[in-house]
Amino acid sequence: MPRSAESKEEYLEACFKLALTAEGATVGRVAEELRVAPASASQMLGRLSEAGLVLRDEQHRIVLTKEGRSEATRIVRRHRLSERFLTDYLNLPWDEVHEEACKLEHALSEQVEAGLAERLGNPRTCPHGRAIPTEEGELAPEETRTLADLAAGEECVISFVSDERRDLLRYLASLGLLPETPVSVEEVAPFGGPLLVRIGRARYALGREVAAKVFVRCPAS
Repeated sequence: MPRSAESKEEYLEACFKLALTAEGATVGRVAEELRVAPASASQMLGRLSEAGLVLRDEQHRIVLTKEGRSEATRIVRRHRLSERFLTDYLNLPWDEVHEEACKLEHALSEQVEAGLAERLGNPRTCPHGRAIPTEEGELAPEETRTLADLAAGEECVISFVSDERRDLLRYLASLGLLPETPVSVEEVAPFGGPLLVRIGRARYALGREVAAKVFVRCPAS
């Protein structure tokens, strides 16, 4: 696949992921996600707009069109299936699979994708806890909050980690902050200070910036 086609898919994937956040996808956030200059991101997003894959809403956020979302969910599905394969079959740690999956996602044919999903048992999530779109491009909605939004005394279960940087994932794994792990917030320091969280019998002080990357499910009150 030509590098230009890969780049297009990477931008669509970034727009898809960022659109699910409260802030939405903007030129700046897409540039940050892909670690490129804002000018480069603006140029590529302009090309995607001309191709009818994205548009801008009244708040100047980047929104996927129907065609754009279809292409984006396809590549997101292949990326997350690739991550699951790398962890489940090749035993790669979760902090290494994102970059490897970025290479694989562009090479999978529909036939290989279908076979991979079947061999993996049609998993619901990637190793980082993020939902894998269905073959039809559907994504099951899930009510989540960030760990940073919780108050003292609240209990939750980790749903997914939104940031796939190696150093962050290694750090979270060292604390046991993995998907499906129960966590309780014991204290919240004032003025943007850290949270004191309990994981099993261990207690850790977690900075707000890190806690904002961890999305959780809380039991209905």
